[in-house]
Amino acid sequence: MTGTGTAEDGAGTDWQAWQDSWDRQQEWYMPDREERFRVMLDMVEALAGTAPRVLDLACGTGSITDRLLKRFPDAVSTGVDLDPALLTIARGHFAGDPRARFVTADLKDPEWVTRLPYASYDAILTATALHWLHSGPLATLYGQLVPLLRTGGAFMNADHMIDESTPRINAAERAHRHAVMERARGAGALDWADWWALAAQDPALAEPTARRYEIYGEHADGDAPSAEWHARTLLEAGFAEARPVWRSPSDALVLALK
Repeated sequence: MTGTGTAEDGAGTDWQAWQDSWDRQQEWYMPDREERFRVMLDMVEALAGTAPRVLDLACGTGSITDRLLKRFPDAVSTGVDLDPALLTIARGHFAGDPRARFVTADLKDPEWVTRLPYASYDAILTATALHWLHSGPLATLYGQLVPLLRTGGAFMNADHMIDESTPRINAAERAHRHAVMERARGAGALDWADWWALAAQDPALAEPTARRYEIYGEHADGDAPSAEWHARTLLEAGFAEARPVWRSPSDALVLALK
């Protein structure tokens, strides 16, 4: 995945390979990752058509934006994240594509919305990212999203959402999932730490990777409340409707409409 480019310009770096590598690493944790993306984009089409303006929230390398633009060539996307390494991959991967723009912003900063290029969006999408926030800041963020959506606009969050009322089911699911992950790792799959170790060795990613560890450390310690908590909190934040539209044994996709 490394190239001949410098840390300053990334010229010669295979950004597609880094994008693919990130996707594979994430799929090690979530084998059903593509299924949640499919349902997410199905609902975008159902509610906003085939040329939506989308905010890719906590976008990482732009996995959602990548699937959005491949399925809907007339869509436009704004990706927002704070991670300098993942944003470097996103900007490299989408370089020259006017449909995709990326903004560096901290979602815990009350002023992050002022950095956006558009005043409103048809849909706001996020996946496997907001569990980095504790429930208090997440509820605050949900309130900030309502004014960013047009009337009838949709917000969707696919993430770890744990139902604490079923501890034995949760334990069985977790044990099975981790057994499958260990078998995959034995076959060569990269985990989170492995992937970041490789990124730190790439000339184009070494410096932004060092900066991301200064920001986040090894991993943020957020919350993973239930899908019902998310739906209730979105309603309290001002959305008109909210409920899960997809579930796995450990995760859910919650959809809210303005």
